[in-house]
Amino acid sequence: MPPRGRATAATEAAVVTADSAAGASAGHDPAVNATAAALLGLLHAGPMTGGQLVSAATERFGAFFSVTRSQVYRELPALCSAGLLRLGDPGPRASQQYVLTAAGTRAFTTWLTDGGGSDALRSPLVLRLLHAGSLSAGERGELVRSGREAFTARLAAARSAARGESDPYRRAVADFAVAHNRAMVKLLDAIPLD
Repeated sequence: MPPRGRATAATEAAVVTADSAAGASAGHDPAVNATAAALLGLLHAGPMTGGQLVSAATERFGAFFSVTRSQVYRELPALCSAGLLRLGDPGPRASQQYVLTAAGTRAFTTWLTDGGGSDALRSPLVLRLLHAGSLSAGERGELVRSGREAFTARLAAARSAARGESDPYRRAVADFAVAHNRAMVKLLDAIPLD
């Protein structure tokens, strides 16, 4: 897949907006992408600013679905234009709250129910490990050491989050985060260093 540049991001935003407008004009709620759906899902808890959405996304599902600040701020205007969000009260330091609309709730529900099937794992670290034989022993050792350190910390955080989760759906996802991080540590331990 080619790297995502500004032109690609702008093109995607235009397509989402155009698709949204086409769906809305046809009497249907517009289809949303996974990033937009992630934001709509977070806004079920109540109005949030862009910064609050970034923080909530990192906390709630950053272990398995990353959402960058630039993605959030690119999606919010498109979601407003499509009628899935509306502007709420101004927040602190000239920030703007966003509020989920009824159309946004419907679009999110449609996204939830239409999304069966398999996912593709996208991990730059796994890709690096696949090609780790091309590195010197020292480079490979550093890659494994730094990756293991990061995933050991993530595993501890995931275990803590899973212990504190009472909602059965969030608990199942928290348990997945534990298993994923444990699997990554196991993978790193299996990489030959010499």
